[in-house]
Formats: sequence, structure tokens, C-alpha cells
Amino acid sequence: MKSKEEYCDGPDPKAERVPSDTVSPEEDPDPAPGETEVYSTFSRRTRALIVLIASVASVFSSLSANIYLPATDTIADQFHVSDTLINLTLSTYMIFQGLAPTFFGGLADNAGRRPAYILCFIAYIAANIGLALQRNYAALLILRCLQSAGGSSTIALANAIVADVVTTAERGKYIGYVSAGFIIGPSVGPIIGGLLTQFLGWPFIFWLLAILAGAFFIVLVLFLPETARKVVGNGSRSPPIWNLSGHQLCSRRQRAEAHSSAGIHLGFPNPLKALTIIFHKDVFLILLGNGVAIAGYFAVTGTITSQFSRIYGFNEVQIGLCYLPLGVGNLVAAYTQGKITDWNYRRHAHSQGIDISSNHRPDLDKFAIERPRAEVVLPQAIGEALSMIAYGWVLHYETNLAGPLVLLLLIGYTSAAVMNTLSALMVDIYPESPATATAAMNLTRCWLGAGAAAAILPMIDAIGNGWAFTVIGFMCFVCVPAMVVVWLWGYDWRRQRH
Repeated sequence: MKSKEEYCDGPDPKAERVPSDTVSPEEDPDPAPGETEVYSTFSRRTRALIVLIASVASVFSSLSANIYLPATDTIADQFHVSDTLINLTLSTYMIFQGLAPTFFGGLADNAGRRPAYILCFIAYIAANIGLALQRNYAALLILRCLQSAGGSSTIALANAIVADVVTTAERGKYIGYVSAGFIIGPSVGPIIGGLLTQFLGWPFIFWLLAILAGAFFIVLVLFLPETARKVVGNGSRSPPIWNLSGHQLCSRRQRAEAHSSAGIHLGFPNPLKALTIIFHKDVFLILLGNGVAIAGYFAVTGTITSQFSRIYGFNEVQIGLCYLPLGVGNLVAAYTQGKITDWNYRRHAHSQGIDISSNHRPDLDKFAIERPRAEVVLPQAIGEALSMIAYGWVLHYETNLAGPLVLLLLIGYTSAAVMNTLSALMVDIYPESPATATAAMNLTRCWLGAGAAAAILPMIDAIGNGWAFTVIGFMCFVCVPAMVVVWLWGYDWRRQRH
């Protein structure tokens, strides 16, 4: 039997079910023995739609950061400012990319996912319109910060939505889908930005982002249902009216239920909550392993333009195409690594006689989820470190273009595999506040990534590509001992904390 506490965040059993998007326990295709309450009453089709919307939303953060890169020289010339001041707009973007989710994550865990999404996209769309219209440096700097604040929380919100509707048995696969957006942006953003800057002018970068975000915002408002378990339980509790989608508001019955439903306590989001969990021993090691893996990835993306133009004489469009292997690696990892992660979880669960269901929550207080997750991360972390070192030396010896492109593919795959698996682990161990947990992860990886991106070019100037990326490779290798320690003692530390 499951413990009573396992369902402490579930719905009131007297609450009326939402008929259009949910299924009853009898309709659940994979019931667990002895269970009467499903983890999520959303149907499989509705869950797929929810995850798809969250996945698309997660693209905007890193796309906005990288589509801007090819335009920096042009903007510096037009605004008559130095490259250093233009680079400041990149650094401040990444700082807010780490900070903003600590606020919106707390808001999403308390008030619901929909209010947080709506506020994020209103700020994001307004910032892009302002960026397209402004013509001075101060406005550029301020609006880039607002753009980052609006777009950067989508990763934390997407992971939280997966935790709301998908059980641990399938979480690795779905986390891979929603996390792909964060690391696809550096691959396709420079290509789009280079083409727009060359043929239409840099303001069209921000007009395009505003149009895409506006179109997506309509879809989000109309079709994304509320999933936060503090608000709707497993999906069978009617949310307050401000949490209803446009599709749900079309139902007169649901409007009446929303007015009569119990109120949700809305406290002011506490951004310090994400900071406090960083200092838990197991969480610190998980975030460190994830952070160094992503920092290595950003060290690579931050040098492709300068190194490929110098070594191979490429123009902006050709350089943009060189980012594609990273994107291919990201996509392959999103599809394959989640399946491997879920398979390893099932293997461990079967060995301990734990029933597995796609729609019932396991009791992780009695299961060391850290071990199957860490086992998947270890070979990928080693692969990323070795690929990073090899990448530096093929650039050093200026080999045929095929060499660095193949290694970029491997770096894209392994870094995405590490990030996706550790993202799944974070929401596994913080099921009641997944947005806050993901915000803590976002904070560390963005700030470590910003540090790596700022340090790599001076390192290359000082010691060359080979030794610079050897240093980065050894930094990535830090993930390996961190995961070994999590495998050995992470479960015990988590139980002591609870």
C-alpha cells in the first residue's frame, strides 16, 4: 500500500471531474495493483498536447539569446558603442536568465502554471516590440534584461508541467522533449539571426520574435490547461477562473465551478527558496554536474564564430550552418536518452519488486531514484569531457572541417543527455515544487555558462585552442565524481532531509 502522504497534494475526492480532458481510473490503460487514484486524470492526448505546448514555449529563452549574436557588430556600429558595451548586453541577458526563474518558479508553484506563463509572455512580447523600435544603447540594455526575464522562465515552467502530468516511469523521455528547446536555440538561432541581419536588418530579429511569441501566446491562452498540483490536484479539481484556459471557459459549467471552488492561497513568490535548496548536499552535486556540462557547451558555442572564421575563412551564413551538428545532437539526445533513462528506472524498479505504472506515482521515499539516474549520466559526462578535449586539438591542428563538425555532434548529444537526465532527477526529488527546483538548476547552469563563455576566448588567446578546451574538458569531468557521490549517498541525504 502507498503511504497517505504520497497523495497529500491530490484533489478533494468530492470534487467533480472535468469531463472533456480527463479519464477515470477505470479507463487508465496501466493501473497499478491496489491503486484507486491515478496520478493524472488528463487523457493521453491531452497530456501530449500539454507537453507539446510546454516544449514550444521552452524554445524562446535560448533562441532569443543566440539569434541576436550575428547582429552585435552591426548594432555596435549603428549605436557608436564599443564591442565591450555590446557584450554587456549578452552578460546581463544571462544574469537575468538565471535570476528570473527563481521568482516565476515560486509563482508557478503557488498560483499555477498558467498565470506564470501569461506574465512571462506579456513581458517577453513587449520587450521584443521595444527592441525592434529602440535606437539607443541604454534602451537596448534595459529591454534585453526584460526580454530575458520574460523568456527565461519557460524552461522551469516546462519541467514543472512534466512533473505535474507524467510519472517517474516516463519522466526521462518527456523531460528530454521540453529541455531540447534550451539547447536548440544556440544551434538554429545564429543561422536565423545571420540571414535576417544580412538581408532585412537587425530590427527584424525582434519583430520575428514578437510575431512568433504573439502567435504562440494565443495558443497558450486558448488551449493550455492548468496543471499545478497545488491548484488542480491530479487534474480532477476545478481551478479558479483565472487558471482556466479559453477552451475551458467556453464551458458554462466550468465557469460556475470555478466561481464556487475553494480559493487558492496566493503568497508573494519567494526567490530565496530556489537559492536555499542549492546548499543541500545532494542538490549541490546534481547542480554542479549539470552546470559544468552546460558550461562546456556554452564555451563551445561562444567560440564557433571567431574560430571558424579564422581557421576556415567562413562568412556569417556558413558559420551559422556549422551550429547545425550541435542541434542535431540535441535532438537525437532528446529522443533517445529519455528512453534510456526510463529503461534504467524500470530495470531498477523491477529488481526491487516495485510496481511500475505510467499513471500512478511510485513511493520514492522507499526507492533510490538517484541511482538509475546517475548511472545514465556517468558515461555521457565522460563522453562530453573526451569530446571537448578532442575538439580543442582538432581546431589547434586545423584539420579538415569534418573533424570539428563530428565532435560538435557528439558534444551536442552528450551535453543534452546530461542536462535532460539531471533535470528529470531534480523534479523527481522535489515533486511538490518542481518549478522552484528547476529554477535552482537554471540559475547555476546559466551563471556557470556565462562564466565559461566569458573566459574561453581569453584562454584561447593565452594558451591556444588545444589546451583551452583541455581545461574545459577536465571541468566537464567534474560531473563524474559528483555523480558517483550522488549514487552512493544521495538517497540517504534525501531521506535525512525529509
